[in-house]
Amino acid sequence: MHALVVRQIALRTTIGQPGEGTLKMNKFIPIPMKLTIAFAALFLASSWAHADIYKFTDEHGVTHFHNIPSFGDSRYKLFKREAKTKVTLRKGAISQFSAANRNRYSTIITTAANSYQVDESLLHAVIMAESGYNPLARSPKGAMGLMQLMPGTAERYGVSNSQDPSQNIRGGTRYLRDLLKLFNNDLKLAVAAYNSGENAVIKYGNKIPPYNETINYVAKVLGFYQTLQSKKALAAAQSTIALSK
Repeated sequence: MHALVVRQIALRTTIGQPGEGTLKMNKFIPIPMKLTIAFAALFLASSWAHADIYKFTDEHGVTHFHNIPSFGDSRYKLFKREAKTKVTLRKGAISQFSAANRNRYSTIITTAANSYQVDESLLHAVIMAESGYNPLARSPKGAMGLMQLMPGTAERYGVSNSQDPSQNIRGGTRYLRDLLKLFNNDLKLAVAAYNSGENAVIKYGNKIPPYNETINYVAKVLGFYQTLQSKKALAAAQSTIALSK
């Protein structure tokens, strides 16, 4: 296990929506600190899916995070417990998808994200997990296209040709938007429902259904999502530094 320490100095951070494990940067943070936070976010994206997080706030108001219990200091208390799954995401897991494949549908994805107010990184993460950017993908259960729409879902959202990238992405994005609304923007539940259906999540008391496929699917999608978000944060920090020179 990697040892992780993240300190925040007079910052406001959020760990949760949108994208658990991402750190929101306050615009008043000095530029070097922004880059430090971005690197920390990138590390979290690779390890968050399989590590509990501990924290404490010291007498100076500095909050410390760590992924090893106590770490020689009894002040560390459990902050977030991660469910153990069979999926172990590795740093840079999105590298298995070529830049050409990721960029081929980026305009359609960006348009759908803006139209339906769904995080663009989340759409990419779902497509990575569902089809690996293959518009002709078809599952044994009959799900089709980039976002693997089942026939009933395609019909519900007016998708006449699930292998058409534009139709498929628009339909899948609308479905994901509705799931996020249904589950009060709980990313884990919305992603679980995308895999197993909203009724399964509701059946188990608005919790991730105890299906191995769904548990692994949620870990995979959120792993991709966190990595994409962290890369975006790092790129933004680097751009800010470049502009300041």
